[in-house]
Amino acid sequence: MSTAKPKVLLLGEIEHAPAQAAYDSLSSLADLITPKSTQPAEFLEECRSGAFNGTKAVCRTFQSVSITGRIEGEVVRALAEAGVRFIAHNGAGYDQIDIPSCTSHSIHVSNTAPPALTAATADTALFLLLGALRNFNSSISSLRSGHWRGSPPAALGHDPLGKTLGILGMGGIGSNLAHKAKALGMEVIYHNRRKFSDDEEQEAGVRYVDFDTLLRESDVVSLNPPLNESTRGIIGKKEFEKMKMEGVLVNTARGGVVDEAALVEALDSGQIASCGLDVYEDEPNVHPGLIDNPKVMLLPHMGTWTVETQTEMELWNIANVRSALETGKLKSQVSEQRDMEDA
Repeated sequence: MSTAKPKVLLLGEIEHAPAQAAYDSLSSLADLITPKSTQPAEFLEECRSGAFNGTKAVCRTFQSVSITGRIEGEVVRALAEAGVRFIAHNGAGYDQIDIPSCTSHSIHVSNTAPPALTAATADTALFLLLGALRNFNSSISSLRSGHWRGSPPAALGHDPLGKTLGILGMGGIGSNLAHKAKALGMEVIYHNRRKFSDDEEQEAGVRYVDFDTLLRESDVVSLNPPLNESTRGIIGKKEFEKMKMEGVLVNTARGGVVDEAALVEALDSGQIASCGLDVYEDEPNVHPGLIDNPKVMLLPHMGTWTVETQTEMELWNIANVRSALETGKLKSQVSEQRDMEDA
């Protein structure tokens, strides 16, 4: 008697041809299905209807949150009851998924962590660091409005050479950024959940400090932690008061790690000099105090916005699904589930 193949539920769209071919190849291992629903309430009902019964793995995109809402509560319960044991999420950050809820329902979750992702995001952080430190945005705006450097010209910026970069969250992206910043002659200090070994620190040329010391000593603070309950709002009014008045904040992690209203207040009062942001607290909405401030560098969440990186991320995510089907394990399970038993 033949055993029915498991199902894989695709949430969102695959954008690049090599990744589409990789996904299609999963058809030898599973039936590939998609939802009919287009918004969260419909999706929950579709889950409960039995339409997804027999689904072993979910392959989801960042944009699919518009279909499902946050993967939490009743959605997690309904997916578990349908048989889901794996969720492969395409993105480094996975705050769209309630990891403790998934863990309690024996659903394993992965994120994407290819080298291209860390490099592209670190490149973006470096661009924002230089732009904010050198005060480029004011003159970019003046030039585009036909006023050259402005009248009066923008204030002089600062060189990165000899400055201290403080990295909060020394994972792959933070480590990549540290390497690139050292090539500019910056000293790098860091604060992390896990302190590197002495040999690792020596090899990377970085120094561990506590959180308050990082804020006090850094000329530039780069935020690179995941967004979770312990990091949400970790940079607010009290933290800005500890930073140097000529200090710069760079955020390519998640907007929710910063209290945006407190950031605007710190910029307007001169508590800090500038910032470079790729992420925001309420995307795609951006605080008007940031939009109106010529001293800040702003990007619309473009840290991984390259053909190469987006393709590699999709391929990595699909490889997680294949690994789940073939071995019962994900190749890059999220750190919170490190001690979770195999499915």
